[in-house]
Amino acid sequence: MSSHPRETVPRPSLTERRKAETEREIARHAAGLFSEHGAAGVTAEDIARAAGVSLRTFYRYFRTKEEAVAPLLTGGVRQWLADLAAAPAELSVTQALEHAVRAALTPDGPYADIRTEALESTRGLLRAVPGDPALHSVWLRVHAETEEALVPVLTGLAREGTDPLELRLAAAAANAAMRIAMEAWAATEAEPDDPERGPAALAVRCLRELTAGVRTPRAQPLPGAGGL
Repeated sequence: MSSHPRETVPRPSLTERRKAETEREIARHAAGLFSEHGAAGVTAEDIARAAGVSLRTFYRYFRTKEEAVAPLLTGGVRQWLADLAAAPAELSVTQALEHAVRAALTPDGPYADIRTEALESTRGLLRAVPGDPALHSVWLRVHAETEEALVPVLTGLAREGTDPLELRLAAAAANAAMRIAMEAWAATEAEPDDPERGPAALAVRCLRELTAGVRTPRAQPLPGAGGL
């Protein structure tokens, strides 16, 4: 772990967890419908009906039908950031990014089926993105927010006094690597766990290309300190 103090993240309340679960359920059905029919062929009413909620409930959570897919995309982002923050202390910042990319995009372990389903849903959704400007806007907005969220995480990993410009460059490069890799993989039929053509492999390749000139030294762990 770095010399920066670890923040304690409060556990979400029951109401917040239920709200998040409802959002994810709506997002899952929205992505499925967009994948099957295209964004233009789906209405908010269709999504609400598929998710088993009223149209009024749908609009309580989302302003537009396209925004309904955001929770599917941001869920993967949160996992990636958590994996990055917990990267082993002996890794450099760029190695920590690669470690987190592999952890977030490789569907293995006890949650392999869930991650595979999420990746396949994202692939179907991304295939619908080019034909719908509003859906494309949601995809780009999620990545803009991801880049901003990456900066404080990288700041916590990097050596104190690291040039803020380098941290922003690292965040931009890592974010672009993930976005390009997912878009490239979505255009193929490769399985999510394909070791050469899957999303993790493509993301690592993009990450290495885009971070080759980034200089963000890792903070030295405190004596006797373990991982996060």
